[in-house]
Amino acid sequence: MDNYPSPPVGDRLRHRIPRPAELAPLLRPRRPQLAGARRRLAAAADVADLRAVARRRTPRAVFDYTDGGAGEELSLARNQAAFRRIEFRPSVLRDVSSVDTSASLLGEVSALPIALAPTGFTRMMHHEGETAVARAAADHGVPYTLSTMGTTAAGPLAAAVPGVRRWFQLYLWRDRSRSRDLVLSAAEAGYEALMLTVDTPVAGPRLRDVRNGMTIPPALTARTLLDGALRPWWWMNLLTTPPLEFASLSQWQGTAADLGNLMFDPGATAEDVAWLREVWPGRLIIKGVQTAEDARVMAGLGVDALVVSNHGGRQLDRAPVPLEELPAVVRAVDGAVEVYLDGGVRSGADAVAAVCLGATAVLVGRAYLYGLMAGGEAGVRRVLDILSTEVRQTMQLLGATSVKDLTPDRVRLRAG
Repeated sequence: MDNYPSPPVGDRLRHRIPRPAELAPLLRPRRPQLAGARRRLAAAADVADLRAVARRRTPRAVFDYTDGGAGEELSLARNQAAFRRIEFRPSVLRDVSSVDTSASLLGEVSALPIALAPTGFTRMMHHEGETAVARAAADHGVPYTLSTMGTTAAGPLAAAVPGVRRWFQLYLWRDRSRSRDLVLSAAEAGYEALMLTVDTPVAGPRLRDVRNGMTIPPALTARTLLDGALRPWWWMNLLTTPPLEFASLSQWQGTAADLGNLMFDPGATAEDVAWLREVWPGRLIIKGVQTAEDARVMAGLGVDALVVSNHGGRQLDRAPVPLEELPAVVRAVDGAVEVYLDGGVRSGADAVAAVCLGATAVLVGRAYLYGLMAGGEAGVRRVLDILSTEVRQTMQLLGATSVKDLTPDRVRLRAG
């Protein structure tokens, strides 16, 4: 092998033609992937990349329904901005060659301190819908929550994906007998937990939906037809698969807000939680707690877990930011119930930060919907792959070998 002497200090380097043997280690072309969806998903480095893919591939009204929030979307923005104020405090020279990312949720093991949140109208985002999300959750060993406003019923989902940990989310209807029927249906289908959402006395003002003329299912207007011409695959899938309808309603034509105002009961009180305790035999979770004072009251109602949540910024704009309220809520319940956090989680590092601040786990909603819109079931799997990798890497860099090591001294929430 030829040796090239180092030039004297101060001499200019002479250019030369590299030998083929020197170029070989630098030439590492990627193996071509013929499937477009597989290529798009593999190229996504984080959830933000999948969001960009989802935006290109989904009609604007559908994407905005998923992506948007209430009012001026201040709560939506603040939820995510709070995580950017997290400062980690790592411990060094720790053996992190083996890391356990699992967490105990409601007495059962979850592979990550993450559960998939309830989302409505899921088959509108992608024709594979709730079943695709549940399959991805089962493969990654995390719980999946089916929404009252889902497009798949509790029984068929359980039959399609029997191996997933199933939670069922409930809105209290004005018609209590209808709520009872939904609860009993979920119990018969083997759902282990009921998640009661309590921050929806009425529907929030979703201005993107108003401006887009969003209806459920999407109407064939001049605007949507033009949008569909740019995304024919979405419309083709919608029109060639079973009709898009709510599993809990026989038929609906109108806006999401109108449906919410029809269903939601503004007269619901804490007494209804006691009623649910009589009807529901399993674990009970309350979602939508936004203050320590309410958390203390809810924990005294005999529930098993609380979710600190402002509905992803989709109900009351300028609502409290869940991450900021989390430490106070954890102190208020003092270990009486598990505490989950929902809102603004876009990465595994976000999940780790929330656990450090006292959360048992986080709920992820929009993030997996971006994956679903980007590539169906494979897209949801890609989101969970990314989150799993990020959780593990963040723990290793923090010097934590288990979720139990994620303690408050490892983070600082800097002032905004």
